[in-house]
Amino acid sequence: MSNRNATVERNTLETRIGITLDLDGSGKAQIDTGLPFFDHMLDQVARHGLFDLQIRANGDLHIDGHHTVEDVGITLGQAFNQAAGDKRGIRRYGHAYVPLDEALARVVVDFSGRPGLIYGVEFPCTTVGQFDTELFSEFFQGFVNHARVTLHIDTLRGRNSHHIAETVFKAFGRALRCALEPDTRAPGAVPSTKGTL
Repeated sequence: MSNRNATVERNTLETRIGITLDLDGSGKAQIDTGLPFFDHMLDQVARHGLFDLQIRANGDLHIDGHHTVEDVGITLGQAFNQAAGDKRGIRRYGHAYVPLDEALARVVVDFSGRPGLIYGVEFPCTTVGQFDTELFSEFFQGFVNHARVTLHIDTLRGRNSHHIAETVFKAFGRALRCALEPDTRAPGAVPSTKGTL
């Protein structure tokens, strides 16, 4: 597999986002969105996915975090779509279960070319620190629409909202890693009976 990296910028009246992604990295992350808990979650994606990831975002946080979180999802989705290229030689499907104390999440992803999000996550609290947990679904919706993936996210159990969020993002990183790893039994093949994704 050749170069699997991407650099994407998205500039609107609400946000300015820059992302650099290397799918074959070692989990290094430099993330600054102005939302510390969100940065912590995105760091989990890089570390557990073994992606090298740089994200810088300047958004209208004086209003709230919605535009920043959604636009980071959109831009990160564009970066994954670009870095995956024609998806030749990848496994295509990935899944992960991740526990953290009492919390357990399952994430399943298909680099199908068809955007779809099934989001079964409930948080006991509406915020973690200053972060609005409702915004996580906006992040993932933006991601799937632009990465062109089908993504199922389910919390199987959990009582602590921080733990729940962390299991989801760790599982997300690991599922992406699994789906994007080279399939050594079908090198160079497009993993679809259609011959394209």
